[in-house]
Amino acid sequence: MPLQILGLNHNTAPVEIREQVVFSGNDVARALGSMIELPGVDEAVLLSTCNRTEFYVITDDDGRGRLREWLHSDRNLDPSFGETLFTLDDDAAIRHIFRVACGLDSMVLGEPQILGQLKDAFRYAQDAGTLGRQLGRLMQHTFAVAKKIRTDTEIGASPVSVASAAVNLANQFFAGFTKHTALLVGAGVTVELLAKHLSSRDIGRLFVANRNIDRAQDLAGRFGGFALPLSEIEGTLPEADILICSTASPDPVVRLDHMKAAVKARKRKPIFAVDIAVPRDIESGVADLEDVYLYTIDDLDKVIQQGQGNRQAAAIEAGKLLDDEIRRYQNIERSKQAAPVIAALREQIETIRDEVNTQALRRLARGESANDAIEYATAALMKKILHSPSVSLRKAAEHSDEELIEAARTLFSLDTDKKA
Repeated sequence: MPLQILGLNHNTAPVEIREQVVFSGNDVARALGSMIELPGVDEAVLLSTCNRTEFYVITDDDGRGRLREWLHSDRNLDPSFGETLFTLDDDAAIRHIFRVACGLDSMVLGEPQILGQLKDAFRYAQDAGTLGRQLGRLMQHTFAVAKKIRTDTEIGASPVSVASAAVNLANQFFAGFTKHTALLVGAGVTVELLAKHLSSRDIGRLFVANRNIDRAQDLAGRFGGFALPLSEIEGTLPEADILICSTASPDPVVRLDHMKAAVKARKRKPIFAVDIAVPRDIESGVADLEDVYLYTIDDLDKVIQQGQGNRQAAAIEAGKLLDDEIRRYQNIERSKQAAPVIAALREQIETIRDEVNTQALRRLARGESANDAIEYATAALMKKILHSPSVSLRKAAEHSDEELIEAARTLFSLDTDKKA
């Protein structure tokens, strides 16, 4: 069955839509288990990040339709949601997965995090038992392609990250950080990068809030900041000139009432806020508050585009290499289609050889000469091997099947124009 992709990403759907179909933690294994039970779905990998949720499946057309129906039901989606979903088949699907792994389809062109996320998706599918031979080969080849692209091109040079884009935007807003306070919510890789960028630009004070206070303390300590649990966010918000959130929480961690109280306490001093999380960490109503300037991950796109112009040439070069890698993968896969036929042909010829060999040995045992036995064996081999092809070619001629006749010429390297 063919490879098919069903999904949505930052190119097809805004954050308000993407956050409805984020899968994380144990939900990934549950979703994979449900998908593989759908009739027509043989293999499945689920990639879900802040910028994309994509299902890579080996299925027939009916299976993809059932997958779409399952997604709508599983997330209780509005029927219009289907307009944001895209589908890709076969070669287009292969190209898309390669581009994703190389960072060519990312909001941040060439960003390296997506490859790690794709490898995580691969392992989740392995653990869930939904990764079969076909997707397994494709994913392994994809990882090799991503490594080659990053080695042979400059696509990953001078990286522009979501974290650096957020800090650059904040710097434009405040024109310097030395007199300002930043509150970072979360303690993952993105928050670590945020802390690093803010520290390098001499942020006045830095707070790190996280559900796990030990992780918050570790991160804050490395950059001369202060740690606090999520429960103390409300009390710290009035001090925050800069608020940047990036957690994996399924629900908002900064509520509208929190921000209303903070705005009142700050007496019209503005708050610059960036919500990098998907689902969002800051309630959407916060954007309507006066003196709060809230940006989502989608709003960072323009800032990011400005900083990656020098990667466009590398992206073009990477695209050419991808064309070569796609053709190579296709050749490998197509050659595998012939493998069972080659194996069956060898087995059939080996059976004929054994039969003829047995008869030749019996002739020798009866006293026939070696020359007569060899003559018998070679003639018998030729007759038995050519019998079925000859019958098929005669029938092809009777039915004017030029395609089969031409295939035989090619298969056996025959020159039928030679004179006898």
